Amino acid sequence: MPNCQIFCPNLDCKRARVYFKRMIKYCYRMEIVGTESDFDKISGMLALRAPFGWEEENLPDGQTRFVIHCENQDFMRSLAEEFAGTAPTASCVVREIENQDWLAAWREFFTPVCCGSRFVVLPPWLEERADFQGRTQIVIEPKSAFGTGHHATTALCLRVLSDLLDQRRVHSGQTFLDLGTGSGILGIACGKSGLAGLCLDIDPLAIENALENSALNGTELCEISVGGIEAAAGRKFDLVLSNILAGPLIDLAPDILAVCAENACLALSGILAAQADAVERAYTGLGLPSARRLYEGEWCALIWQ
Repeated sequence: MPNCQIFCPNLDCKRARVYFKRMIKYCYRMEIVGTESDFDKISGMLALRAPFGWEEENLPDGQTRFVIHCENQDFMRSLAEEFAGTAPTASCVVREIENQDWLAAWREFFTPVCCGSRFVVLPPWLEERADFQGRTQIVIEPKSAFGTGHHATTALCLRVLSDLLDQRRVHSGQTFLDLGTGSGILGIACGKSGLAGLCLDIDPLAIENALENSALNGTELCEISVGGIEAAAGRKFDLVLSNILAGPLIDLAPDILAVCAENACLALSGILAAQADAVERAYTGLGLPSARRLYEGEWCALIWQ
């Protein structure tokens, strides 16, 4: 694919991500062009709002062009409005384009993701490979706006879960809550590890994708429903995972703690390293001790165990 860089730790580039789309007739292309002063604002928002990926290109005049493809027109309009408020000096243009055979490209460049000592996330067309013996395979059908395990925040949560299982702090027969389940990766990992629980997301399309992925993985221990933390009210869980955003994690702190069983493990992700102190204060202010922290680049997970 000309003029595209694939996100890979070995690439000599500041950051580049490409999302290859499913086969549909039309999709929407957003181009954002910003100066160096806009870079952190734009890339930070993309990391939070477009974890499925984007392209980056350094322009001769020192600016950076960011490109996103998505079939969801409402999502693109909403994102454009957010950029207008967050980086008003950057230009942002959305247009409809005819789709190409992005699925073939996605199949060519998709790489499995190993997380911790236990898990590997991979697409359906790679699940028969024998390269990952000894790891629990989490099969994910790539969809726009839902995680594939490549984003650092998802990988962090899977590493946390793997560590907790290795330490026997979490074990088969316990219960879990996955708040903000997205593609269902974390809930599926819990279900395949013998835990039973609840996967919630406020986006019905995310739940549709999570149900599809749950069926691919044969995880019968996962209850998957549309809803926020209120859908779990009155229940208690041995493990609570939430990979959303720092703001909601702060606002929901009392409700999240209310569903934690006695001696529960709590793991929060979707947090930029610069936001970790504020999120942690929201929970220590309600009686929790200091959290253990796990970092992946600019991202941080907070763990209470």
